[in-house]
Amino acid sequence: MIVVLGGSGYVGSSIVNLLANRGKEVRVLSRKDCDYYDPASLGDAIGNAEFVINAAGYTGRPNVDACELHKHECLMGNSVLPGVVKEVCQSKKLPWIQISSGCIYTGTREDGTGFTETDAPNFSFRYNNCSFYSGTKALGEEVLADAENCYILRLRIPFENLDNPRNFLTKLLRYERLLRATNSLTFLDEFAKSCLYCAESRPEPGIYNVTNTGSVTTDEVVARLKSHGITDKGFQFFDSEAEFMQKAAIAARSNCVMNNKKAVDAGFPLSHVHDALDQAMSNWIPESEVSSAATK
Repeated sequence: MIVVLGGSGYVGSSIVNLLANRGKEVRVLSRKDCDYYDPASLGDAIGNAEFVINAAGYTGRPNVDACELHKHECLMGNSVLPGVVKEVCQSKKLPWIQISSGCIYTGTREDGTGFTETDAPNFSFRYNNCSFYSGTKALGEEVLADAENCYILRLRIPFENLDNPRNFLTKLLRYERLLRATNSLTFLDEFAKSCLYCAESRPEPGIYNVTNTGSVTTDEVVARLKSHGITDKGFQFFDSEAEFMQKAAIAARSNCVMNNKKAVDAGFPLSHVHDALDQAMSNWIPESEVSSAATK
C-alpha cells in the first residue's frame, strides 16, 4: 500500500489518480485523519504502508504572494512537516518521496546551463531576495540532508491538459499581463509517473530535478497556446521585472533553468518540454468540460 499525504491537493490528486488507475492500493492521509506534526499520530496513521509520498505543503493561493501573509502555515508545511515524515519513515524503515521545488533557484549557473542537484540553492533564506515560499522549500531540503531511503523530487511550474487555476497554462490565459521569463517546467502527468517509477523501480534515493528537458520562454508558451487554437487572446506583457514587482507582485519570483540529466539517466519518464507542452495542449480540456471529464 502507498500512503499519500496531501493527496487532495493539486499535485497530490494527480499522483493519487495515476496510482489508482494503475491498480495500486493507495490511501490518502489528510490532516483530518491524524496530526501531521505528531510523529506518534502520523506513524499510527501510516500503519503498514510499503511506500509514502508527502505531497502536503503550503504554496499559497492564488500564488506564492499569499505565503508572505501566512508565514506560520508556510513554514510548518514546507520546513517542519518534512522532518516529521522523515522521523516516521526512518523509524519504520520505509522508502518515501518528499515533493520539493525548483523554486529554490533563480536564473542559471554562471556558464548559462541549468542547475543540477549538487548546486546549492541561490534563492533561499541564505540570500536576501527570496520569497518566503522559496525560503521554506530550501529549508525543508536542509532538514532532509541526512534522510535515508528518501527521494526528494523537485518539480517546477507544473502544467497539464486540464483547465485549472493551479495549472501554469491556465494562469497564462487568465492573467491580464505576463512577465517575460525563461523557465524549466514540469508536465504534471510525467511527474506523477515519476513518483510511480520511484515506488516501483526504486532508483538510487536522493535529490532529482523532475523537470522536462530544456527550457522555454513565456513568449514560446503563449505562441503554442495560440497555434493549438486554445486562445486568440492578445497577450500583454510587463515592460520589465521591476514593473512586474511594482504593480503585480509582493514576493520576488524564481525564474530558473534546471538540468534534469540525473533523472533522465536514472530512467524517469521525462520528455522534452516542447513535446510535453504540445501533448498537453493537443488534449486540452477547457474549464467548461473539466468536471464531466473527471467523472468519466
